[in-house]
Amino acid sequence: MAAARGRPSLTEQRRLRTRLEIAEAAATLFADRGYDTTTVEDIASAAGLSLRTFYRYCPAKEDALTPLYTSGLDLLVDALAAHPAEEPLSAAVEASFASATAERRLEDVARTRRLVRVMGTAPALRTRWLATGQEMRERLAPALASRTGTPADSLEVSLLTTAVLDALTVTMEHWAWQDEPAELLDLIRRALTFLRLDEFRARPPASATG
Repeated sequence: MAAARGRPSLTEQRRLRTRLEIAEAAATLFADRGYDTTTVEDIASAAGLSLRTFYRYCPAKEDALTPLYTSGLDLLVDALAAHPAEEPLSAAVEASFASATAERRLEDVARTRRLVRVMGTAPALRTRWLATGQEMRERLAPALASRTGTPADSLEVSLLTTAVLDALTVTMEHWAWQDEPAELLDLIRRALTFLRLDEFRARPPASATG
């Protein structure tokens, strides 16, 4: 069984908050101006930080959005923890998108769609997204393991984790590029239904034999 995530220290909380502020500033600028025309100086200024402070928290411009990727995953992991394994997987996924944090980030639909398009077409951002993929799979796997009744490193959990992450990524990209897209949550429901992910449930314990 995976260990529960410990509560971060106050120092770590401040660090995470600052990195998220950088990410939010970068997301707005990338969506409004594009990736190539946004400078590190622009991001630091928008976040209310000096250039030196920016580099303390973020090695390069293409790393600025990483906290958004991981915080979005945290919402999903928390939602999975709050929903019993017997409930449909879609219930937890929908809850993660219905959280106050997710709703705030998706509030400006047009800007969010522009950002997703930038993330998909800027090679540096695409590379960074792919680089975080393994870390995200490792963090999500324990939260999904109970739905198959198998260990987090099992084939079933590996396949389920990849399917969930890929389904969310492809769905958001589809949503971002459509001229008149359906509601994002409706598209996510369609994706989960198509992949039949709600069929994953915790397996009942094997009957004792004597």
